[in-house]
Amino acid sequence: MQKRTLGTQGLTTSAIGYGSMGISMAYGAADAEGGSSAIQRAYDLGVTFFDTAELYGWGENEKVVGQAVKTFRDEVVIATKFGFTREYGFDSRPDHIRDVVENSLRYLGMDHIDVLYQHRPDPNVPIEDVAGTVKELIDAGKVKYFGLSEAGPETMRRAHAVQSVSVLQTEYNVFDREVEVLFPTLAELGIGFVPYSPLGRGFLTGTAKPAAEYDATDMRSTSPRWQPGNFEKNVEATRQLTELAASKDATVAQLALAWILAQGENIVPIPGTRSATRVEENVGAADLTLTATDLARIKEILPEGGFGSRMPEGMTADWE
Repeated sequence: MQKRTLGTQGLTTSAIGYGSMGISMAYGAADAEGGSSAIQRAYDLGVTFFDTAELYGWGENEKVVGQAVKTFRDEVVIATKFGFTREYGFDSRPDHIRDVVENSLRYLGMDHIDVLYQHRPDPNVPIEDVAGTVKELIDAGKVKYFGLSEAGPETMRRAHAVQSVSVLQTEYNVFDREVEVLFPTLAELGIGFVPYSPLGRGFLTGTAKPAAEYDATDMRSTSPRWQPGNFEKNVEATRQLTELAASKDATVAQLALAWILAQGENIVPIPGTRSATRVEENVGAADLTLTATDLARIKEILPEGGFGSRMPEGMTADWE
């Protein structure tokens, strides 16, 4: 597995990482056993970047990740996040950050966190206070690198002025390209980029179903992308992408991940799965090279991205 450098503070990871959210939430019933097997298979295949968060089960996901990587912890990068309340409000007050970090260290069974993200900007707490608190944790050896998630240019600049930001995490895939407006700021500040949901929340695996066929606990049951009208258009686009992938002896998921890797050397996607077989497929994308002709064809199929918002009605990111 190739390595990539994120930011200018020394953070180096595998070109493809692993996102653990789906082990515990958002995609139907939790599956700790499947998730643990997927994590261990990912490591066997060269993945060294594993992403979790307090929000994903309020400690349960961190426990799964911590136990799964226990025998090779010092060889991998572990990222987690703070910033939500159990009522899904925001809380990035300094004391809350410190409490979350202590809890995360205990759940993970570790003495430090490699990457600590603010999960979402908190409108009630100045980002300078957040960055200052993370700086204290870095100075204390409890955290190595600072990350932001779904943050805009102003937030990144203000945070970076207090504590260097190594990575920004935001949803990004061939369906969701709005975040590209942030790329100049990332380049200016020397911040790496970690796309979550790089497979379009599963749409780009070729297994998507209409919204009505998903369980109520699955976010896709209410997502605009899976609703009638949008769904059919996205299925057709995926069909065309699948044909292109097949011409390169690849799957549509591998094509989608290779497309992300082709957008810049400072990008590391973190696809998530509870299947060891899917992990093997995802990791294979690191060896898939897309030509200029391939990239042009993808743009032709989806000139403006997918159909239907990535977020529930009324929700927007800090930068949108």
